[in-house]
Amino acid sequence: MEIFMHQFGQSFGWSNDGSFFMYFIALFGVVSLAIGAERVYYIMVRSNVDANKFMAEVRKLVAGGNMERAVQLCEKGKQKALPYVVLRALKRANESEELDFRAIQNAVDEATLEVIPKLKERTNYLSMLANVATLTGLMGTIYGLILSFAAVGSDTVAEADKSKMLASGISTAMNTTIFGLVVAVPTLIIYTVISNNTSKIIDELDEHLVKLINLITGNR
Repeated sequence: MEIFMHQFGQSFGWSNDGSFFMYFIALFGVVSLAIGAERVYYIMVRSNVDANKFMAEVRKLVAGGNMERAVQLCEKGKQKALPYVVLRALKRANESEELDFRAIQNAVDEATLEVIPKLKERTNYLSMLANVATLTGLMGTIYGLILSFAAVGSDTVAEADKSKMLASGISTAMNTTIFGLVVAVPTLIIYTVISNNTSKIIDELDEHLVKLINLITGNR
C-alpha cells in the first residue's frame, strides 16, 4: 500500500506524462464534492420533514376547523418542501369564503412548480461528473498505453531505457484509471442517494396534498 501511495502521489508531478489527466480528474472530484455536499444538505436537511407526523397534525387541525393554527404550524417549517406547499393551499382556503377543488389545486400546482425544480437543481451534474471522471481516466489509460507501445517499438531508444519507458507508460495508464474510478464511484453513490430522497419528497407531496385538498373541500 505504501508503494502504491508513493507512486500515485508521484503521478501528480508535472514531469509525469499523465499529470494533465490526473489534475482534470481531481477538478471533477472537487466540483462533485461541492455539489454533493450542497445537495445533501438541501434535500436531506433543509427540505425534508417527517411527512406522516406533520400531515397528521395538519389534518387534525383542518378537520377541527382550526385553519389559523394549521397555517401557523406550516409557517414554522415553510423552508421545507411539504410545509411550504401545504401553507399555500391553506392560505388559499383560508382567504376564500367559497372555494372549490380546482381553486386549491391551482394554488398547490403553483407552489409545487416552485419547489420541485429547486429539489432537482444541479443533481444531474453529479451523474455527468462521474461519467466524465471515468472517461477522463480512460483517456489517460489510452495515453499511457500509447506511450508504452511507442517505447517498445522505438528503434532509437536503448534497450535499458525501453523498460523504464514501458513501466512509466503503464503506470500512467493505471493511475489515471484508478483515480477516475475513485472519483466516479462515490459520486454515483451520492447521486443515487440524493435522487432517491428527492423522489421520496415528491411522492410525499403528491400523496399528502391530494388527501389535504379532499379534506379541505369536504369540510367547506
